[in-house]
Amino acid sequence: MKKTTGQDRSITRNWRPATQAVRGGTWRSEHGETSEALFLSSGYTYDDAATVAARFAGEQDGMTYSRLQNPTVAMLEERIALMEGAEACRTQATGMAAMTAALLCQLSAGDHIVAAKAAFGSCRWLVDSLLPRFGIEGTVIDSRDNAAWEAAIRPNTKVFFYETPANPTMDIVDMTFVNGLARAHGITTVVDNAFCTAALQRPLDFGADVVAYSATKLMDGQGRVLAGAVCGSAEFINDKLLPFQRNTGPNLSPFNAWVVLKGLETLDLRVQRQSQNALEVGRFIESRVPVMLHPGLASHPQYDLARSQMKASGAIFAFVLDGGRDQAWALLDALKLIDISNNIGDSRSLMCHPATSTHHNMGPEGRAAMGVGDGMLRLNVGLEDPQDLIEDLDQALTAAGL
Repeated sequence: MKKTTGQDRSITRNWRPATQAVRGGTWRSEHGETSEALFLSSGYTYDDAATVAARFAGEQDGMTYSRLQNPTVAMLEERIALMEGAEACRTQATGMAAMTAALLCQLSAGDHIVAAKAAFGSCRWLVDSLLPRFGIEGTVIDSRDNAAWEAAIRPNTKVFFYETPANPTMDIVDMTFVNGLARAHGITTVVDNAFCTAALQRPLDFGADVVAYSATKLMDGQGRVLAGAVCGSAEFINDKLLPFQRNTGPNLSPFNAWVVLKGLETLDLRVQRQSQNALEVGRFIESRVPVMLHPGLASHPQYDLARSQMKASGAIFAFVLDGGRDQAWALLDALKLIDISNNIGDSRSLMCHPATSTHHNMGPEGRAAMGVGDGMLRLNVGLEDPQDLIEDLDQALTAAGL
């Protein structure tokens, strides 16, 4: 492999994120290909025995086994790290593999974690069900309440874990305060940034320690593959995350890494247009529903905070209907253009009923505590003409009695 300017950090660190998303981390083989090469290989050969020993001892750069390194995967990791402003990145097979690895690699029996109660259902399952099996205590709080974070700290608190905006309630966390509080107490912050990506929000710029992703979402952006990523300092990635990942194996396949690399090339264009479309669609829906949860609209109680942290308000928002599940399902069933789907970040507009899909596993009491009621719907606005989306929503809202 021959390195290009995309591998020279003295050059790439001065590029802006949109440029890094296209060229950052690029390697080229002796053929000089313009598009990143796809290396489908589980293992590698060596010129001599001394080279093997040197690579396994960490004394020489080079590939050893694709559970540890793969050229295509390494390009994606370098690119995401550059976009995030992180020293290092490791990718995983899925977003939940990334969340799990980011927590378990640093927590042990007797430790304590403080987590936002508003989160993706599987993230809450980690805190509520998985970690306690290993003797790791968890406290869930209202992430919008700065005082709640401070009040939840114990002598054994090791991690703050949250996403902002939260899925699906769109709660916003004051990252400057919460991350600063964590630093002051020697606590590591892990931020799920899947709703925004570095194109809209860089938590490390607000003092976060670790940023975790479902790259399945906006990074791929076209509903094709599963992928995850964890970014942070070189010390965290190499000394804490890598030993866990190397020995447990939640690795991203080279093909999926290549697909996400292609997705990143259009990320900035997609996320900006989808944010614009979501604002236009959100303004229309707001006049027809009792509760709108959209951080880009002035009606959101944390509108000013969202504007101070996010470059745009993103593609995803939620709203609540008074008629509960029956009315929510009636709206979904009346859609003709927008698909019913629990995915997000897709270039296609998708809508789901969180209470019976993404947050079903939390049970009625857990959902109620989080604020996910039977009348809530979550909408991912895609790249279609927003007027077509509005027309579809207009007839669906009417069919649902709104």
